[in-house]
Amino acid sequence: MAKQKKLLRALAGETLKTPPVWMMRQAGRYLPEYRATRAQAGDFLSLCYNPDLAAEVTLQPIRRYGFDAAIMFADILLVPQGLGADVWFVTGEGPRLSTITTPAE
Repeated sequence: MAKQKKLLRALAGETLKTPPVWMMRQAGRYLPEYRATRAQAGDFLSLCYNPDLAAEVTLQPIRRYGFDAAIMFADILLVPQGLGADVWFVTGEGPRLSTITTPAE
């Protein structure tokens, strides 16, 4: 059987010589391969909603830096959109959300 990954061994309670390493906010503007994948998606939310591209940007830092684990690529803006809010981006400013006007919203 193949040796278990460092993160899984640590989670199982094994004392390790060095702790597993992962980086929060792994995907991002600093990686050229991320920027290429983001351009392929067309826009940020399309990147988030495409499972193949989201998996790709999740794995890019592992390939580049050899981290022991990954944080699955997603974005907090998917939550309000999933709850029915409109989400869009204004160039040079960032994300915008539709205004909540009633308690039901």
